[in-house]
Amino acid sequence: MTDKANYFNINKETWNKKVATHAQSAMYDLEAFKSGQNSLMSYELNALGDVTGKSMLHLQCHFGQDTLSWSRLGAKTLGIDFSDKAIALAKQLNEELSLDADFFCCNVLDTSKHVSKKFDIVFTSYGVIGWLPNLKPWAQMIAERLKPGGIFYMVEFHPILWMFDYSNGTPEMKYHYNQKEVIYEEYKGTYADQNSEMISKEYGWNHGLSEVINALVTSGLKIEYLNEYDESPYNIFPNLIKTQSGMYKIKNQLHPSIFEVKATQS
Repeated sequence: MTDKANYFNINKETWNKKVATHAQSAMYDLEAFKSGQNSLMSYELNALGDVTGKSMLHLQCHFGQDTLSWSRLGAKTLGIDFSDKAIALAKQLNEELSLDADFFCCNVLDTSKHVSKKFDIVFTSYGVIGWLPNLKPWAQMIAERLKPGGIFYMVEFHPILWMFDYSNGTPEMKYHYNQKEVIYEEYKGTYADQNSEMISKEYGWNHGLSEVINALVTSGLKIEYLNEYDESPYNIFPNLIKTQSGMYKIKNQLHPSIFEVKATQS
């Protein structure tokens, strides 16, 4: 087994364990979601607008709340994730809520091996690219899965945030912005429930903005925009304060928290 295959397997084990914890967490608030609450945030809703009747491929969808939220808004969605337990719960929710989303379990980099359809939209969000060692095959797969004129949209935590080690509660700058070497972390809990007893074992990679943009451009996509924002919709980093908009930021913040990219297939 190669090192990367081993990294993926260990990450998959951790994400399989996270499913039960996250499904019970206040952050994911599954009961409110079942009652009709939309899990999508303002960044992606504003960027993609009316998705009625559009086909959408959702990459790294976890247990499908966002995939199902897009389905509720009228899109025909397919969610992809490498966690079999996450996909099982996503399918269960789809059936329970009488929606028509589809889900498939595979490593996101292998999507084109299993999915031949082309989509109007490819979407991915929040904590996704850090699990990938190389963004070129990821971007190539995205280009393969888009129809001519199709849209790729991603919203993601800013790479500056991943330069810090948060294990001691106080952020400590430790990793290079464009670090090529794999980063291993082992800690108790998860971002959705820091008091959980589960042990997270994770391998990840840092990707600067230039790597993201160049991978997409090299794949043939046309970049429509790159935006950076100070405010995050998720309270998952230490010492964040809630803003008037209901989002979160660091007190006296000196760097962005979120970036978004929109691109089109020629």
